Amino acid sequence: MYYENKKEKNVDRIIIYFFMVIIISLLVILIYRNEIKETNINSSYDVNKLSLSTKTDEKMNDSKLIEKSVHSVVGISKLKQNGKLIFLENYEQKIGIGSGIIVTDNGFILTNEHVVGKKYSNCYVTLEDGKIYNGNVVWADENIDLAIVKIDMKNLNYIELADSDMLSLADEVYAIGNPIGIEFQRTVTKGIISGINRTIKLNDNGKESYMEDLIQTDATINEGNSGGALINSKGELIGVNSIKINNAEGMGFAVPINIIKPIIEKLTQDGRFEEAYLGLYGYDKEVIPYLDSNLNINKGVYVANVVTDGPLYKTGIQEGDIITKIDEINLNKMNDLKKYIYSKNPGESVKLDVQRGNKIYEVSIKLGHKI
Repeated sequence: MYYENKKEKNVDRIIIYFFMVIIISLLVILIYRNEIKETNINSSYDVNKLSLSTKTDEKMNDSKLIEKSVHSVVGISKLKQNGKLIFLENYEQKIGIGSGIIVTDNGFILTNEHVVGKKYSNCYVTLEDGKIYNGNVVWADENIDLAIVKIDMKNLNYIELADSDMLSLADEVYAIGNPIGIEFQRTVTKGIISGINRTIKLNDNGKESYMEDLIQTDATINEGNSGGALINSKGELIGVNSIKINNAEGMGFAVPINIIKPIIEKLTQDGRFEEAYLGLYGYDKEVIPYLDSNLNINKGVYVANVVTDGPLYKTGIQEGDIITKIDEINLNKMNDLKKYIYSKNPGESVKLDVQRGNKIYEVSIKLGHKI
């Protein structure tokens, strides 16, 4: 007769249970890992999708801001344009074609002095709708190649201004203008900032001069782009397109917007600008090696010439002096001195710190009125 060994039977059951627990545990682990993997895949997909969506939205927002700025760019010419001019040889020079930027809603337009001419000159301004308006030059400075034109219009779309002191190399920028006339108005080209605080030596009919503190860009700039906008990716104005180096590719230059902000602010608030006057021609320390290789200037603005009928002449300041401060503000750029004077009114007084040799002395000057 066969008798079952209960003890052995219990051991067998325990072993079976043990293996079943292991198998079930393994199955649970495999299922859990697959769920985590699937979740991670979905999460990764969602993150990538979100990242792509964010980049797309940012690009669309940038495009809208740039498009808004495009509407603020106008065409400017010295003569009225009749018919198609694109095939007329050297027509940019013959009719004085260029661009401008609306900077206030009541018709003040920023451009280059070489496009519109000196103060009280006349020109023609073509708006986005194709209508042409008479423009009057209400301010101009040939030394920085900037001018402001007024047209009799209100409620215009004007451009927002950036802080051009905050620019960095390789920042993305866009140049807007009329490269070969009104037929291709508001053309947009893209580039980067290739250099800041650049100095360019100019020679006009044997007369040498310098343009300082310029923004260099590789965004394409042609003849009709002069006076047009150089903007950042937010659609804000950082500079006014001015010069292209004809014997080099991808080298254009713009005047930084900060220098003229005080004038625009006064025009916005008062509708007019009365320019205060020092009677000085000066250069940055970076220009000095061009003038005299023996001069070594570490700071300040070099006095190149003092106008004989200006307020500065009466103080005894002379060529070769170095202006280191104005009203306790340190100076290293001529454009910073100009910007500060633009913020003042004729008749106000300023204090200059002047270095001559090893001596420094203070001079108080009552600003004149530039006609």
